[in-house]
Amino acid sequence: MKIKKQIEYPSLHIEAISSEGLGIAKPEGKVVFVEAAIPGDEVSVKIVQAKKAFEQGKIIDILTPSKDRIAPFCDHFGVCGGCKWQYASYEAQLAYKEEIVKNAFERLAKVPIKEILPIAGSSQTQYYRNKLEFTFSNKKWLTLEQIQSEDTAINRDALGFHIPRLFDKIIDIEHCYLQGGLSNEIRNFIKSYALQNQLSFYDIREHVGFLRTLIIKTSTAGETLVFIVFGENKQKEITSLTKALMQQFPSINSLQYAINLKKNDSIFDLEPVLVHGNDYIIETLGSKKYKIGAKSFFQTNPVQGKTLYDITKAFANVQPHETVYDLYTGVGSIALYISDDCKQVIGIEEVAPAIEDAKENAVLNQSDNCYFYTGDVRKIINSDLYQKHGKPDVIITDPPRAGMHEDVVKELLNIEANRIVYVSCNPATQARDIQLLNEKYEVSKMQAVDMFPHTKHIENIALLTLRK
Repeated sequence: MKIKKQIEYPSLHIEAISSEGLGIAKPEGKVVFVEAAIPGDEVSVKIVQAKKAFEQGKIIDILTPSKDRIAPFCDHFGVCGGCKWQYASYEAQLAYKEEIVKNAFERLAKVPIKEILPIAGSSQTQYYRNKLEFTFSNKKWLTLEQIQSEDTAINRDALGFHIPRLFDKIIDIEHCYLQGGLSNEIRNFIKSYALQNQLSFYDIREHVGFLRTLIIKTSTAGETLVFIVFGENKQKEITSLTKALMQQFPSINSLQYAINLKKNDSIFDLEPVLVHGNDYIIETLGSKKYKIGAKSFFQTNPVQGKTLYDITKAFANVQPHETVYDLYTGVGSIALYISDDCKQVIGIEEVAPAIEDAKENAVLNQSDNCYFYTGDVRKIINSDLYQKHGKPDVIITDPPRAGMHEDVVKELLNIEANRIVYVSCNPATQARDIQLLNEKYEVSKMQAVDMFPHTKHIENIALLTLRK
């Protein structure tokens, strides 16, 4: 219900943190979720939403900060929608994420877990992403100081990220701590060049403008891919910009562009034009190499991605005679990672371009025991597949946030593979599915992996063993 009278709490003690990253206080038996609060904070709070079951509020003042509270490191913090946990120490963030996983399993799975291993923290807490997408806009988000300024000549062109919940407002990014390499330098050069040459920035509401989006991808070996999307097909301006970019950054490994005249920003129906280098860069995880193109799906934190795959591989403990099914395989990165240890891997994925990448990477790695299929997992795992490849000894499943369809869970119970390794980016849906699998499987061990420092997001890996 809407609140008619403003509710304020002069002092609340934050006891815990929610799965959505909100602080939790419980005054007089009520549950109050508080934005930007962490356990140990004493805060005064203004309620912005009141419902029968809970209230949600914003901090008026931090009366006594938690021992885990630190100063944010980014100048854009508080406006930009990324890295929202910068105000908490990294050690505290890891503890919060372990608690989120624990609460999900206690609340939803309600099954015994034989062993819970400590969370695997990220060795890099800054500059850990290998991909960022920036938006050009002629509607820059203005600070309060800029709004109140008498300067009427403020340039409204911006290159950066969307303001949360405001699709047409862009925060102009000067330095982003998410991606290293040449990312910041390339972005700032392109913006400076565009302003100097009076190139138009895209109008998101009117769907007009020359410069539309910029995607930068990097590899752990230092390779760089730049993909610029233009809203107008002006070949002279495109040639001049790309030539200037290569002169400034001759080490760019792949420079591509596309023309997007549609109203949506999806790039998957666009045809990239190669300006320089190959149409991909190479990422290496362990002994495996992966081609990363302008439109490729891939793990966005490759260093921690290797940690994730190593734990998955250890949990699976595949043997040379065993068949593995890799459900929701994506670009087949996990399938390829374990392919040397088993008889064969069958990867299934609904997104057709991802499967094409998987097949290409299998050729690149000479992994001739990997077989990839495009389609809905619940429709493909059936007797026809078993007749062709045999039933799996081990199943690895890494579904989207919604978890597995109930029909897939039922089929896993019918298959009775010896081991299931369940990798999840959403502990709540993972716990729900494991509760159903508890009919035949026990949770032998579990380990959380932090893929995205300074955010609430968490991956969790569970090993399920068939009861004998």
